[in-house]
Amino acid sequence: MEPFFDFDEIRPFHDEELPEVIRSIAREKGFEHAVRCIIPDIDYAEFCQLMYSCRTKKEFQIKLALPLLYKLIQVSSSGIDGSGFDKISTDGNYTYMSNHRDIVLDASFLNVMLHENRFDTCEVAIGDNLLIYDWIANLVRVNKSVIVNRNVPVRKMLEVSKRLSNYIRYTIQEKHQSLWIAQREGRAKDSDDRTQESMIKMFNLGGTGTLKENIMSLNIVPVSISYEYDPCDYLKAQEFQQKRDNPDFKKTPHDDLLNMEKGILGYKGHIHFALSEPINEQIAALSDDLDKTDTITRITHIIDRAIHSNYMIYTGNYVAYDLLYGNNRFTDRYSEEEKAFFNNYVQGQIDKITDLPDKDEVFLRHKILEMYSNPLKNKLIATGQPL
Repeated sequence: MEPFFDFDEIRPFHDEELPEVIRSIAREKGFEHAVRCIIPDIDYAEFCQLMYSCRTKKEFQIKLALPLLYKLIQVSSSGIDGSGFDKISTDGNYTYMSNHRDIVLDASFLNVMLHENRFDTCEVAIGDNLLIYDWIANLVRVNKSVIVNRNVPVRKMLEVSKRLSNYIRYTIQEKHQSLWIAQREGRAKDSDDRTQESMIKMFNLGGTGTLKENIMSLNIVPVSISYEYDPCDYLKAQEFQQKRDNPDFKKTPHDDLLNMEKGILGYKGHIHFALSEPINEQIAALSDDLDKTDTITRITHIIDRAIHSNYMIYTGNYVAYDLLYGNNRFTDRYSEEEKAFFNNYVQGQIDKITDLPDKDEVFLRHKILEMYSNPLKNKLIATGQPL
């Protein structure tokens, strides 16, 4: 069945399109720089020959993307693992919907975990605001990404949203391919992860049934992403102050590029991906007497509760919570040495902010502590524990 919408502008490249696109990417100095940042001693000419040998997207991922990601995990983390893969089937097609921590790596690392657990890698929905250069846009489309158009005129927003909704549905139901999408546009910079209702509204646009039927047909699996450390935490804190001091402040493409680079190369500590069960049964149990607005709200709450319940909580999260709220509730979860280490870590991140006028260290520290305490706070609420 041919799709009703023309997806050529947003879809991953077809395999027959790869040879020409891959050669254009390999010629880009920016791409070479990015590869050398991850593997400084690489023989780039040999690497390019390996790229040219790839005839399918799957081959590209197996030969190049996954080995690069494993190298990145080795140099920028203490390890990655996952849970919940026994809750889904290798024969199923799912919409993986997760919280969003890192601009580039959230979906990339999910694909590492899917591959390790014998699942096919998923397509990835990525905002076009991050595709600063043409070679980046080409690279992500070689690597099974679908482009989400963000900065479009209001009069075109409905058309663009319908096309994306139809593409997701086409991917799940016709191509029998899973897809990842963040629960909201952009990252929750304070780590207070909430599913945007507009995401559920967009999912519904491509369906022909009831709201509940349309959402259930996408087979949503909430995914909880937990990084022990966020290498961009100080950049996010800096942005909070910039927006506080200037409500009209907007990041530049250079800022986005810096966030991507720091997120990719910076130290993340331990990384965990936790998959929940598909939420179809919970959606089916919602009362048919609810109006559309209430149904959408309930669905976002189901997704949020699943994501919040499955965070992995690290020592730094417990320390940050106690420091932020001025209590000793979780002192049994860390030692004085670990508390001192985390305090020093936070100060070290604040010290990296060197070009901020009227730098407010008290405010910056508060924002970083919020980032690390909010996952714990939300997990306590989701699991019925007192704050």
